[in-house]
Amino acid sequence: MAARKWSHALPAIRRKGTRHDSNHSQHPGARMSTTQISLPKGIGPHAEKLFDAIAGASTAEALNRAGGKAEGFVLGLESSKAIKSQVAESLYVIYDDAATQRSAELA
Repeated sequence: MAARKWSHALPAIRRKGTRHDSNHSQHPGARMSTTQISLPKGIGPHAEKLFDAIAGASTAEALNRAGGKAEGFVLGLESSKAIKSQVAESLYVIYDDAATQRSAELA
């Protein structure tokens, strides 16, 4: 399975001690959603739309494109201080987990 092109740009989710570093899912196959994060008003629908694009990607290219959009979205929110870094990290983890699962489904 080929690595996603954009995963190298997500160093925050790979830090030791983060939820992503351990087995953070309570049940195998359990997926966290953007609706489980407290996001500022107006951001939630956009975050969910990006999640849906990743989860519903029909090709690896579409998955890479959706993942890149999601990464840019979170980076923009974090850079503009619209969300805290902990919230950004949670979004990165959610998007990365969804992309990993979808990649496995497409393989």
